[in-house]
Amino acid sequence: MTAVLEELVAQAEVQGAARVTLRAMVEEASEIGAGRALERLGLTDDKAGADIVELRQLIQGWRDARKSAVSALVGWVVRAAVTLLLIGMAWNLGVLARVKP
Repeated sequence: MTAVLEELVAQAEVQGAARVTLRAMVEEASEIGAGRALERLGLTDDKAGADIVELRQLIQGWRDARKSAVSALVGWVVRAAVTLLLIGMAWNLGVLARVKP
């Protein structure tokens, strides 16, 4: 239990409530709250587990695609920079001037 909940249970015990009863109430309230949250998310049917697995796969696919796209972009930028560097070196060395069109 959290510190706040533990403090509330301690206060209730001081007022005469049984700890076992309080724990049962907290557990039941937690179950009801979790059920409500799942219901609001639309995850109360038998396919909910499969839906979550599918969502995780979609998210992982998006991450993989994004990583691949960034990697390809970086590769193209590096190739372009090296190409421009070689052209610049060829220009400075006069290699391009000797090439006849």
